[in-house]
Amino acid sequence: MSDPQHPPAFLNVDASLTDRRWVGPTGAEDRLSNAMEQATGLPAPLCRTLVRRGVEPQEAEGFLEPKLRELLPDPRSLKDMERAASRFLTAVRERQNIAIFADYDVDGGSSAALLIDWLRQMGRRATLYIPDRIDEGYGPNDEAMSALARDHDLIVCVDCGTLSHGPIDAAKGADVIVLDHHLGGETLPDAKAIVNPNRQDEDGDLAHLCAAAVTFLMLVETNRQLREAGHQGPDLIAMLDLVALATVADVAPLIGVNRALVRQGLSVMARRERIGLTALADEAGMDSAPNSYHLGFLLGPRVNAGGRIGKADLGARLLSTENAQEAKDIAARLDELNKERREIENQVRDLALEQATDRGLDAPLVWAAGEGWHPGVVGIVASRLKEATNRPAIVIGLVGDEGKGSGRSVSGIDLGASIQRLAAEGLLIKGGGHKMAAGLTVERGKLDAAMDRLADLLDKQGAGQLGPSDLTLNGILMPGAVTVDLIEQLEQAGPFGAGAPAPRFAFPDCQILFAKEVGTNHLKVAFGDGMGARLDAIAFNTVDGPMGQELLNHGGARFHLAGRLDVNVWQGRKSPQLRLEDAARAH
Repeated sequence: MSDPQHPPAFLNVDASLTDRRWVGPTGAEDRLSNAMEQATGLPAPLCRTLVRRGVEPQEAEGFLEPKLRELLPDPRSLKDMERAASRFLTAVRERQNIAIFADYDVDGGSSAALLIDWLRQMGRRATLYIPDRIDEGYGPNDEAMSALARDHDLIVCVDCGTLSHGPIDAAKGADVIVLDHHLGGETLPDAKAIVNPNRQDEDGDLAHLCAAAVTFLMLVETNRQLREAGHQGPDLIAMLDLVALATVADVAPLIGVNRALVRQGLSVMARRERIGLTALADEAGMDSAPNSYHLGFLLGPRVNAGGRIGKADLGARLLSTENAQEAKDIAARLDELNKERREIENQVRDLALEQATDRGLDAPLVWAAGEGWHPGVVGIVASRLKEATNRPAIVIGLVGDEGKGSGRSVSGIDLGASIQRLAAEGLLIKGGGHKMAAGLTVERGKLDAAMDRLADLLDKQGAGQLGPSDLTLNGILMPGAVTVDLIEQLEQAGPFGAGAPAPRFAFPDCQILFAKEVGTNHLKVAFGDGMGARLDAIAFNTVDGPMGQELLNHGGARFHLAGRLDVNVWQGRKSPQLRLEDAARAH
């Protein structure tokens, strides 16, 4: 009898060409998928996808058409929300001076742009302040907050501020509102209001929201208070493109209301009404309706590039501008910066991987630290190390007596809480974040002790027992079954991303009809089932790896192929395509 804890590998692939074990649907999932297909008449691949998401047959219709009106939580379910919206509205009504202190990433920039857009429609302006990543670091600082307080009545901190006791105290004479989602400490700063679903006194039901979603909810509550006073507020639905961008780029899980926010936001973005996003989409060469892939891999990195290696406020200015020429100029500059960022990232990644390999890639924590590594890329490099090892990863740039670093975690391992504990124990100068990502500042002399302690804390959560990540597959498809219609139906179960992986399918025993290198290190493949049906595939960044070399030099061998489906648009024509992620020889 087979062990239910360790079922046989799918298609008997125990070690693929990328050294992964393939895991297919369980017998129970097969039965549920068949039952859903009979009850709903939906295509089998879509039923398999819905079952994986935990959807019951009677829920399928509602899941495929999520209604924001039904899923949006009552903003007042978050602590301090009424007080935050009321104070914000008072500042608007009394024409007080408002400053927005935002983080330098996509979530911070989108949150700031939401407030700027709303205020503009109300005939008000705000001062935008985004700290320099290198000179000031993450979050509010005493000097900046004190300076802003001298000229402003209200400071709204977005995507930061929950742990900023000192800087908020330094804002003498101004009220401070915090709209954030980073993990809160045992005590909160003395602010007018701190709205954060990850405060320790919240129930955690909305812990998956990013800061832009929290900001959006505050605007929902502000509009409600306006209506109660007999006035109409700005159209918030038209602002959901910003919430969608932030949610995907900040890798917030696409579950619950997040899924509806992103779905609706993508529809808004497709109207191309926000000139900054339109300019950026054109600069990035987007030639089809936006989806979560575009947000996470084309638009998000470009918006982030300003905060990483350029001028910190470029992203927020792009997202909030009403000037078409300014939008075009900033979009072009962000595209340039993104190319520079990639070059810097590649240099740091190679050094970090070499160092981490020497230290051991099977430890509970994979980490590397280097002299002068750019703080704008350490988070991305940590993400690359995490992906390569299926371990939590930290990458630190050292300058003088300090190191500033960033970490990324894997599912089931809470990195943010462990980093906060290190800070409380005095091993870090400061540190915080959430389950999947965190930042830290450490004294050079305490670096090794801090990383040893962090490894110990992560090991207690099971990080040391993780094996290579399995490749989870929704089932088998044949090349002839894949159509544009099927792919668009599967998209209805999306958007896909963190917490909601896109469905992956295996194509068994396929002939490689041709394989060639395209671009830089990408592989273009066409494959068939031997009965006339064929499908095109693209595998990114694989030519120099074992999978790329095997497929290029296939010699007529047959392969099981696996990946995600998408629609390729070329000169206005749509065709189905496999985004090839893995392969194994068929025996």
